[in-house]
Amino acid sequence: MNTDLINYIRRYIDISDVEIDLFQSYLKPKTLRKKEFLLNEGQICKSRYFITKGCIRLFYIDTKGNEQIVHFGIDHWWITDYESLVNKTPSKLFIQATENTHILELPQETFDELCLKLPKVERLFRIIMEKTYIASQKRLEYMFSLTGKELYYQFISSNPTFAQRVPQYMIASLLGMTPEFISKIRADKN
Repeated sequence: MNTDLINYIRRYIDISDVEIDLFQSYLKPKTLRKKEFLLNEGQICKSRYFITKGCIRLFYIDTKGNEQIVHFGIDHWWITDYESLVNKTPSKLFIQATENTHILELPQETFDELCLKLPKVERLFRIIMEKTYIASQKRLEYMFSLTGKELYYQFISSNPTFAQRVPQYMIASLLGMTPEFISKIRADKN
């Protein structure tokens, strides 16, 4: 039994030990090396991933050839490319480990079966999606209403773990900034 996953699930739904065992029986443990890909652009995403330990990024390559980070996932977060997963279409994104990472994979092909056997799983993932959507809305709100400097410090104060685990150039990409701009912000603080 993965206690991190159990604690995570129990934050959102009431679930018995027997139901937890059933849920975990649908998961496949995997280990990724730093820079290893879970998904490449053009592939169809076929799973949801629970990060037990590590860090993963979702990104795409823009028309200028630059990596644009869309989202990160760290310990005890779920991550996937929902557009590709739900629509069964080739992904426009890459999913890559930014450090050695341990995940639990929940394949879509068995997800519906799990939901039929354990209907509260749908509630769990609805709550996860709601929280993800709220976070996306907040990020957009901040990007449109804050200065670059305010956005950077708001992000760092709200996500101190990222500041320690993710390189500044990746934070810059996530926030739509250049690494040079973030270096200038940090230099101005001193």
